[in-house]
Amino acid sequence: MSTFVNSKKILVTGADGFIGSHLVEYLVGQGHQVKAFCFYNSFNSWGWLDSLPKETLDNIEVFTGDIRDPNGVRTAMKDVSIVYHLAALIAIPFSYHSPDSYIDTNVKGTLNVVQAARDFEIERVLVTSTSEVYGTAQYVPIDEKHPKQPQSPYSASKIGADCIADSFYRSFDLPVTIVRPFNTFGPRQSARAFIPTIITQLLNGFDEIKLGDITPTRDLLYVKDTVRGFETIANTPSLIGHEVNIATNSEITIGEVAERLIKLINPKAKITLDETRLRPEKSEVFRLFGDNTKLMKHTNWKTQYAFNDALQETIDWFANKENLKQYKAGIYNV
Repeated sequence: MSTFVNSKKILVTGADGFIGSHLVEYLVGQGHQVKAFCFYNSFNSWGWLDSLPKETLDNIEVFTGDIRDPNGVRTAMKDVSIVYHLAALIAIPFSYHSPDSYIDTNVKGTLNVVQAARDFEIERVLVTSTSEVYGTAQYVPIDEKHPKQPQSPYSASKIGADCIADSFYRSFDLPVTIVRPFNTFGPRQSARAFIPTIITQLLNGFDEIKLGDITPTRDLLYVKDTVRGFETIANTPSLIGHEVNIATNSEITIGEVAERLIKLINPKAKITLDETRLRPEKSEVFRLFGDNTKLMKHTNWKTQYAFNDALQETIDWFANKENLKQYKAGIYNV
């Protein structure tokens, strides 16, 4: 394990979410001091962190706040050395009718993080981007120089957040890296993503699996490989000031993934089109196929999970009745 972040306190924003909870779990397992920034709510819910083993939770300092509030962000960041900023609104359909919330959370939230990081002279800041900023591929594989295309309000907000982060590197020499994972999947993922949508419908015994467009391609990355990529980037000073893809250099259609899952869970099931799940044509991202050359050049990161093994591990997690009952498979999760 690298000594760059060893024995230093790490803040993870969005720690209660899908990738954030896996990152927290991984960092604690690596022996790091972790402060988990979770969205404040009166239920005292820490999101997916609540599902972690007690021995893991006992080694996490939980801070509840709101990434949109600069005061809470500053309080959370006062005593940390490294920040992984993952807090964001990410659902594309929700961004169609509530775009203001995406600007407040994704753009202003990122501004709050980098401003506090500048004031407190934080050693490393990793700002989480998304492959959606590229839109439909103009060429493949998609490297970090690919044009940005705001094909949804969500994508536009993430492009804005990336630009804020980059401006603080250029203006104030803030040690920022923009980390751009492609299509991450795995246990705990929201049903607004297509793999959990398919799995939860199948495991609930549905014979007709409702989906939108199944022709787009995605570069699918298992969450455990994603979080290792984050830590690897944090341990690589040569990537300060860079945008960095975490990708597999491959693509597969949504339909092909659906057919694999059907074969594994319920071969009698059929795919049916649900038009409410279709994005507007100019908003749909039809092809994502990421280039990981920069990450491979600067680090020793590579994927450790074969796609079929990762799919099966994901199915096994959802098949646990306690996990499955947390999902509403009968509705369209936006």
